[in-house]
Amino acid sequence: MKTVFLVDDSTTLLMSMKAILEKAGYAVETATGGDAALKKLATIKPNILITDLNMPGMDGITLIKEVKKNPAFRFMPALMMTTESQQEKRTEARAAGATGWLVKPVKPEDLIEVLKKLLPGA
Repeated sequence: MKTVFLVDDSTTLLMSMKAILEKAGYAVETATGGDAALKKLATIKPNILITDLNMPGMDGITLIKEVKKNPAFRFMPALMMTTESQQEKRTEARAAGATGWLVKPVKPEDLIEVLKKLLPGA
């Protein structure tokens, strides 16, 4: 079973996304911000990271940069999921190591489709 690590400051979004992903057969870990996510990564080995861009404290781009510094997670796919759609933010996220960009609200079937592409065998 593939593990998805969701990071968002909205607990409502985390709960709804977790339910969708678990129903689709994924294990799901969550964190409510960048600092909490980095702490949790010391104890879990997710197959993919999906993070919000705008969060208090550490934003999603900084989180991806920090995660990618760890050799264990250097090649783990990382998706940015946000209401933002400016090209400059997308470029900045790509440079930080983001694999893709999802604009909220994301349809459940679209999310599952992206995961199937990024996680072969999922």
